[in-house]
Amino acid sequence: MFNKNFIIDNVKTLFYALIIAIIIRSLLLQPFYIPSSSMEPNLLVGDRIFVTKYSYGYSKHSFPFSPPLFKGRLMFNEPKRGDVIVFKTPADNRTDYIKRLIGLPGDTIRFIDSNLYLNNNEIIKSKKSSKDIIFCGGRKIDVFTFEEKLPNDENYISVYLKNFPFQNSDTFKVPENNYFFLGDNRDCSKDSRFLSSVGYVHKDNLVGKAQFIFFSSDRTKGSIFSFWNWNKSLRFNRFFKRIN
Repeated sequence: MFNKNFIIDNVKTLFYALIIAIIIRSLLLQPFYIPSSSMEPNLLVGDRIFVTKYSYGYSKHSFPFSPPLFKGRLMFNEPKRGDVIVFKTPADNRTDYIKRLIGLPGDTIRFIDSNLYLNNNEIIKSKKSSKDIIFCGGRKIDVFTFEEKLPNDENYISVYLKNFPFQNSDTFKVPENNYFFLGDNRDCSKDSRFLSSVGYVHKDNLVGKAQFIFFSSDRTKGSIFSFWNWNKSLRFNRFFKRIN
């Protein structure tokens, strides 16, 4: 027998669950999948991460499909140099990118002989390895691995191509209310150095701060649905790893 109340109750339950999910995703936490190698070795293709939406306050990009609910940014908190941040690219205000924040409003950034300069001061980097091999898209590249230290004492790992690395650039002057981002995989990253595609990122385009990896799998070593290959395809050592 057709039970109208049963259907109505289930529709209500699904509706409330959807509303709760949207609130959590918009105001608290949102999962993201890492599709590219621009942040290697710190983030790998196949990492699933959680991003906190409240870290820098809220803009229209905090919500699904970026509805024009209001202008500007509410409850804004200034991001810190070294934060790994998800943002909407200025080119289309739709595509999600994840990079490391290097330059704040008013800063100048420049590369000289593959060395990064911030406000005319060279960013100190200590070589950690000259034997590492990482991915750049579908190919493997030989890199030098460094630990870089920003003026606010934030440390992180970056890599530079051994042969023909990015050498020199113009001087970038970060405009007011904008930020300058770089990928940790310096010679395999489309970031703020490329003004026509990414460039400076307005504070309203910030989505949230990347906090930790909750799941990671290597698709080249098998599907996650093939449980007999989990010892190869799942990167258990990356589960619940904090992002630095």
